[in-house]
Amino acid sequence: MRKVYIDYNATTPLRPEVKSAMIEDLDIFGNASSMHASGRFAHARVEQARDSIKNLIGAKNGTIVFTSGGSEANNTVFQTMRALIDSASSARDEFITSAIEHPCVMNSALNLKKAGFKVTILPVDEYGKLKMDVLEKTLNEKTLFVSVMAANNEIGTVQDIQKITALVKGAGAFMHIDAVQAVGKIPLNAEELNADYITISAHKIYGPKGVGALYVKKGAALFPLVVGGHQEDGLRAGTYNNTGILGFGKAAELSAGEVLRYGSEIASLRDRLRAGLCDKIPHIKINGHPVDVLPNTLNVSFPGAEGESILLSMDLQGIEASTGSACASGSLEPSHVLMATGVGPELAHGSIRFSLGWGITESDINYIIETLPPIIARLRSMSTLSDC
Repeated sequence: MRKVYIDYNATTPLRPEVKSAMIEDLDIFGNASSMHASGRFAHARVEQARDSIKNLIGAKNGTIVFTSGGSEANNTVFQTMRALIDSASSARDEFITSAIEHPCVMNSALNLKKAGFKVTILPVDEYGKLKMDVLEKTLNEKTLFVSVMAANNEIGTVQDIQKITALVKGAGAFMHIDAVQAVGKIPLNAEELNADYITISAHKIYGPKGVGALYVKKGAALFPLVVGGHQEDGLRAGTYNNTGILGFGKAAELSAGEVLRYGSEIASLRDRLRAGLCDKIPHIKINGHPVDVLPNTLNVSFPGAEGESILLSMDLQGIEASTGSACASGSLEPSHVLMATGVGPELAHGSIRFSLGWGITESDINYIIETLPPIIARLRSMSTLSDC
């Protein structure tokens, strides 16, 4: 049966060049913390990867700290902020984030709120854009930390992250950008953004799972989440995941030279899919910003059809996408991202995220456009809620 994988925001396949680099590294068995020749050689490969990642995000200064992924990197920053307060290193103690953040950021913020800290969760508009006027009013002399994602993983909306960062830094607070979904898809430059922390992850840019990185601006505080040895200058303990880090570095090297081409070619296929679905399926709603959106992301609500039923029906036809609802993760609650943009529970439960990447072809897009309309028509005919 034909298989069309269109869930690249969830994870990406290893690129052949990345896989080859990782296989080659399997013979480099030395511990990168050891002082002998094998250790020094392994360490040199780690540093080469670090340089490739710095180049990808335009980080001429600052530090790249390797982690087990984006979630660990985000948690490290939040715990650093709490440590600053606990150690009385800062008179500021208020936190700000947005209503559409990734769960690892949202739950970190909510845990701080449960612990008694003041946490403000900012609203977004109907397109998922942070309401800048509310941010300006919320920032004050007590604001310690603001965390906003560069681009949303569900609806693809790209924030005005440079303007947001300028406001935050102007208020004297620390700025963190979760750029996991943005890096490799749109141009990002750490020096221009001027954020204190930027999170990225290997498996979103055709690298391996289980390895990520946190960019830390020079002078920004960082307390280790994982303590133990001296690795990463004492900022993250644990034996280096050489193979994963090398794969990450190779993926970063490839992505750095392809961002503009990615934006053009993948967006063209995304637009073809959007036009085809709008033409062939009545009464659908496109979620996210119409212009400021990741080139690979299309989130669609199908009134009168339930998201998981759509997903499973597509899967039977070999189309692998993602539901816009949180149901697939074991929750009966609709997507907090869609709800924050004003999409009601019924529409949120009937939403599908298509996320494209290298490997998707025009033929694949045509297959989806031809396969999905009868699926939606069948599900709507069975629904007691549908008037479509």
